[in-house]
Amino acid sequence: MPCSADIAACSRYLGRLFAARPEIAAEVAERIDDAITTEEMRDWLAAAPLTEETLPPALRRLKQRAYARVAARDLSGKASLGEVTETMTRIAEIAVDTARAVLVGPLQERYGTPRNGSGEEQQLIVLGMGKLGGRELNVSSDIDLIFVYPEDGDTDGARSISNFEYFTRLGRQLIAAIAEVTGDGQVFRVDMRLRPNGDSGPLVASFDMLENYFITQGREWERYAWIKARPIGATYSPARLDELEKIRRPFVFRKYLDFGTINAMRDLHAQIRREVARKDMAANVKLGPGGIREIEFIAQVFQLIRGGRDVQLQIKPTVKVLSLLAERGQLDLDAVVELTAAYDFLRRLEHRLQYLDDAQTHSLPESADDQAVVARAMGFANYEALAAELDDHRLNVSRHFEAVFADPHAGDDNHALDNVWHGRAGDGRAEELAARGYHDAATAVDRLDAIRAAPRYQHMSEATRRKFDALVPRVIEAAAATAAPDATLSRLLDLLEAVSRRAAYLALLLQYPQALQQVANIAGSSVWAAEYLKQHPVLMDELLDPRLLESATAWPAFRAQLVAQLDDAEFDTERQMDLMREAHHAQVFRLLAQDIAGLLTVETLADQLSELADMMLDLAIRYAWKKLLKKHCPADAEPRFAIVSYGKLGGKELGYASDLDMIFLFDDPDQDAAATYSKLATRINTWLSSQTSAGQLFETDLRLRPNGDAGLMVVSLDGFRQYQLESAWMWEHQALTRARFSAGDPAIGAGFEKIRCEILCQPRDLAKLREEVLAMRSKMYDAHAGKSELFDVKHDPGGLIDVEFMVQYLVLGHAAAHPELAANKGNIALLKIAADAGLLPSELAERGRDAYREYRRLQHQLRLNNLPTRVDTATVSERIDAVRALWRHVFGE
Repeated sequence: MPCSADIAACSRYLGRLFAARPEIAAEVAERIDDAITTEEMRDWLAAAPLTEETLPPALRRLKQRAYARVAARDLSGKASLGEVTETMTRIAEIAVDTARAVLVGPLQERYGTPRNGSGEEQQLIVLGMGKLGGRELNVSSDIDLIFVYPEDGDTDGARSISNFEYFTRLGRQLIAAIAEVTGDGQVFRVDMRLRPNGDSGPLVASFDMLENYFITQGREWERYAWIKARPIGATYSPARLDELEKIRRPFVFRKYLDFGTINAMRDLHAQIRREVARKDMAANVKLGPGGIREIEFIAQVFQLIRGGRDVQLQIKPTVKVLSLLAERGQLDLDAVVELTAAYDFLRRLEHRLQYLDDAQTHSLPESADDQAVVARAMGFANYEALAAELDDHRLNVSRHFEAVFADPHAGDDNHALDNVWHGRAGDGRAEELAARGYHDAATAVDRLDAIRAAPRYQHMSEATRRKFDALVPRVIEAAAATAAPDATLSRLLDLLEAVSRRAAYLALLLQYPQALQQVANIAGSSVWAAEYLKQHPVLMDELLDPRLLESATAWPAFRAQLVAQLDDAEFDTERQMDLMREAHHAQVFRLLAQDIAGLLTVETLADQLSELADMMLDLAIRYAWKKLLKKHCPADAEPRFAIVSYGKLGGKELGYASDLDMIFLFDDPDQDAAATYSKLATRINTWLSSQTSAGQLFETDLRLRPNGDAGLMVVSLDGFRQYQLESAWMWEHQALTRARFSAGDPAIGAGFEKIRCEILCQPRDLAKLREEVLAMRSKMYDAHAGKSELFDVKHDPGGLIDVEFMVQYLVLGHAAAHPELAANKGNIALLKIAADAGLLPSELAERGRDAYREYRRLQHQLRLNNLPTRVDTATVSERIDAVRALWRHVFGE
């Protein structure tokens, strides 16, 4: 390991310290294999009583002992970067917490205890910012602090002073105890410039003052700084910390996706680079190109953009943020691996630069001797080898930084289609659109003029209008690249008008031209998709995920992430409901994008949508159950409750806009169980169907429960069996052929399936069954009969409904002899099972299966564009003939 033989040779500071205090050198030699613990450092301080006078030297001796050992462990290769930064962070925490505790006593003796108007004691809360807040403190860092307190008031002593004055005095004394240079040096330099109004602002701030500052004056760079804000010390009131967090969090993290942050941080970084260039700081491993700050910016810009919607991204350590971004697909895994490796290398190099003289430096040495020392401390044979490795890491960082922050329109001040948007009549605008493939260019020009003249555009803020003006020509260009430019442009302009109040969405489309083109492709392919995006514009963010068009979703990982988010919002029911809606909408949109790209069959899509719906139902049970305050069972008991789905979800043929046909079952002997589960069912239905700020999860239909609308909301498993055996209509048994357990207690699901098979496998009078099934089919046809010359693929004879009724008849009539027909495998599979059982000619069954597939495909395509499910009869005549032939064979008609 580098320097293990002579640690002091890598650090002039340690050499001087060991010479001045040989007992530290001896301790380091004896304990170099042991990492320093918090308890050990606190024991050092507890060795002698601490007073105002003894506090400063005690803290400085603590710093020297701890620093010496962690530096020695680092230089001898025994400590990881994480151990070094964590140890330095703990030194700072202990120093701040100890100083505050010692200094409070004398102040209270002089002035009394600070209290608010209600007499409640007030505390000074010390916030660690920057690397201290992120637990990433380097070995010669200053510490960034902010002092806040909850409420104004006065102390209760004989010499009463205001809380503001009291905490100002305490803050000044705390700074002096840590930062003042004495014969023993200093503990840490203290930087208070991140407080409200910086050096010109008061040293301390009440919560009200802080909140008012955030609202009226808080700037973008301060949002960046406050990401890492963290209370230092463990004796604060949890209620007060919650109150402080409710002030900090909405300032730092927006509820919506904040893509405008990219521009703000791009500007901030440009300022830093100008300063670096002005001061010739290219050799600075922190601020120079490809340095530590660029890695931090990459992590933190994603936190600012997404942290309001993804609570897990609100963590503080840089490397952990990068790891989360890889998990979520926001950054490529290879990029995160390279950035993490660069971060480790640059931080270790930074430490070795600082070990030389315990100086807060980030610049590479100029002298050959120091270069040799640093190279050796980094484990390189010479400085040239170190420089080559450093260059590789910095080039990687710069490349990834530019990929995130590069302005896609830099130098592109005038778009070729600007005149089409801003021009006037007679400027050749319609001709320009026609040349780009627009068929009704005059109408498009009229629409553009109408938007510019509308109050919504006229009342936009200047910043929003600039984005809107820059975006419209690019929208025209993107629409022109689709198969139907006129329709696509109309839908895109509808979308832009809908989202124009949120400049962040405009910023997203400007920052990511590929996302704009994907929006155009999706909107041009489907009216329904365009409307879905307009209702949920936040889904445009999904287009930035390179995994969007992967054919399979990792459902277990998706569920685990959603559960973590729901657990974080445990005490906010509305937020939990929104989270479920947002997650569901995002997955539906991903499937929609894959569907439009031709990656999914209708059957695969339905399977995926059905699995997603089952998961949402299961989570609705889980979290609605937690919200029930009064239960008939212990609070931690699992509900003996299940959801059974019918119809499209039951048959796993769910579409994008399908409602959920379902019933609620329970199996619990407690006499109060029915009342509990009835409340649970009502709450679940509310979770699923109510409109929130994030929209609706599902439309639900509960009319298939026993006795329909007149029946109970929940039914016991035994009661369900009795109803099916004694009271159910034949159409209810038909519906049962497409029913299945979807969510809840698997034991109840198994019980339901046993009952379902029992009912379906009963011997039946085929003539009576045929009569009842045909009567129901006739009733349905009469309800949907139309006069159109076109063929309704769902309702007309020879269509989808005919296939479904034939399958239901075959199941109910023959499952007694062929129980394999009772399996809920879908109509296509059941037709084959019936043929294998000798109930249908194989060739006829296969033609019916093909017809059913084709009808579902046509129905799906028509619904994607909000069109009636009617087609030219001639285009499907072969399918109609196949279904009618199958019908004649089954029913003899």
